[in-house]
Amino acid sequence: MATTTLNARVQDFLAQKRIAVAGVSRDKSHHPVGNLIYERLKKTGHDVFPVNPNMTTFEEATCYPDLRSIPGGVDGVVIITRPEVTKEIVEECGAVGIPRVWMHQSVGAGTSVSKDAVAYCKEHHIDVIAGACPMMFGSGVDFPHACMRGILRLLRKLPD
Repeated sequence: MATTTLNARVQDFLAQKRIAVAGVSRDKSHHPVGNLIYERLKKTGHDVFPVNPNMTTFEEATCYPDLRSIPGGVDGVVIITRPEVTKEIVEECGAVGIPRVWMHQSVGAGTSVSKDAVAYCKEHHIDVIAGACPMMFGSGVDFPHACMRGILRLLRKLPD
């Protein structure tokens, strides 16, 4: 899997059917991003699996404590956690053979990107998107996310 451009990696990631979202939350007022990405992926036809070790259900679906627990595995993982947790998650991806990771980054200061996690992905041949938001790409992009993507592209702030 030698996709090199951001556009190619995004298209490859979003073309996958089974995607886990690590970092969904029951606290929608303070941590809504994982929930919004989960809903968007569901609306665009993906089989989406919520992951949070502190929950057993999420929006009437089974919520998995880790990636190993998802029956049949997944093709990719969107990570919306603190950077120090991201490395643990990508190491689990390596252990169970998940070939794609998207580390979420907000326009503001919020990020899941960890230099150590990115290095791990590269060393273990896991295709990684280190930054940006899946909601800025693919079918069904809303106007605010399309604007954010355009601004970040102009400012050269999209991931390499």
